[in-house]
Amino acid sequence: VQLVESGGGLVQAGYSLRLSCEASGDTICISTMGWYRHIPGQGRELVGLITLGGSTNYADSVKGRFAISRENAKNTLYLQMNSLKPEDTAVYYCKALCGDLEVWGRGTLVTVSS
Repeated sequence: VQLVESGGGLVQAGYSLRLSCEASGDTICISTMGWYRHIPGQGRELVGLITLGGSTNYADSVKGRFAISRENAKNTLYLQMNSLKPEDTAVYYCKALCGDLEVWGRGTLVTVSS
């Protein structure tokens, strides 16, 4: 399984951005998927997860602003980010569970200017 993120870029604070993560390969093994981010100078942190059935949970820092969704037929995961803040600036990574294996994308940079 391979994951490729897209949709990152530079955006002003208060605006929105949508990230996509497309899975390819032997995708039938994929169950839970999620978004993580690596903020400069900090470690990687969870943004949110979504199960195969569509149940979601989010980090407190993004609740009410970010929404995760997935189109299983298209093997694609999304992250809708609204009301962006400068502190949301990070490299965003997609992760999928393929059986017991964790598969990561290479990340996409989101920069939020004040």
